[in-house]
Amino acid sequence: MTYATKFLICLTSLFLYSASTSFSQPNPALVPVIEGDWWTIAGNPDLGKLTSDEQQPVDFGIWQAADSTWQLWSCIRKTKAPGKTRLFHRWQAANLTDRDWTPMGIAMQADPSLGEEPGGMQAPYVTRIDNMYQMFYGDWNRICLATSPDGITFARELRDGSPALFGDPLETNTRDAMVLHENDTFYVYYTAHPNQIGAVYLRTSTDLETWSESTKVAYGGQAGGDKFWLAECPFVVKHPSGYYYLFRTQSYGKVVNGVTETIPKTSVYRSKNLYDFGVDDDQYFVGTLPVAAPEIFQHQGQWYVAALLPDLQGIRVAKLGWATQP
Repeated sequence: MTYATKFLICLTSLFLYSASTSFSQPNPALVPVIEGDWWTIAGNPDLGKLTSDEQQPVDFGIWQAADSTWQLWSCIRKTKAPGKTRLFHRWQAANLTDRDWTPMGIAMQADPSLGEEPGGMQAPYVTRIDNMYQMFYGDWNRICLATSPDGITFARELRDGSPALFGDPLETNTRDAMVLHENDTFYVYYTAHPNQIGAVYLRTSTDLETWSESTKVAYGGQAGGDKFWLAECPFVVKHPSGYYYLFRTQSYGKVVNGVTETIPKTSVYRSKNLYDFGVDDDQYFVGTLPVAAPEIFQHQGQWYVAALLPDLQGIRVAKLGWATQP
């Protein structure tokens, strides 16, 4: 065998190895990154006689109403409201990029006559489907529904005298619902903590009346699984790449006397399976963001993230980008 022949064989083998290696590699994961500076859109509101020195704006919903104004509803906890102390407050702005949106007052409180836990209002989430704004919210034990034609004034959607869509066993604190509407199916992701162990669950429906049994879709892994707060505020978005991204808050952070003791933290998971983002494993984990209770959305082609202020005294917004994972 000549030297030239040996060289050709080696070169061909190297090419085939390189080609097979490159084809066997998975697509590089894109991960969300915060771009630019945050701007604050809401502070800690005046609730009149229900105002408390300890109150905090926490889980919220943000959307654009039919008149193009931007709406923000937040659960305010530790107020002087009876029971679980929580209620909804509303803000409004002409533009998403406006700072310090206008406070519009208390928007909704629990109605015990409808089976809602006193002071148990949690985590409003709004999406527009078929020209109707649908607000999914927790009443401490159940996921409930309110609707609005204009995206500003909402009324509970009652079935047999109740706004509830579904609920897990009493006092597991079923909460933090968000909705992905795909192929005429509603995918409702939410948090509950039976036995004080928090996890992200999923139920589906085609008519908002009949619901599947719950499926545990995210739990444990690097974020931890032995506390009730380690799988809160689930938020799922579909990226143009075809992957679904789950944002799962594991820490709200802590600020004491203006000093940050711990930063907020949300874990991000990437999957093509709406029913599985990692249960007792991190096979879909792609990174973390220093935020709590984020909502991810697009407006005029730009991605944005809204999240709590680190001191839990308001809500902020920033642009969001997608970068190749290192």
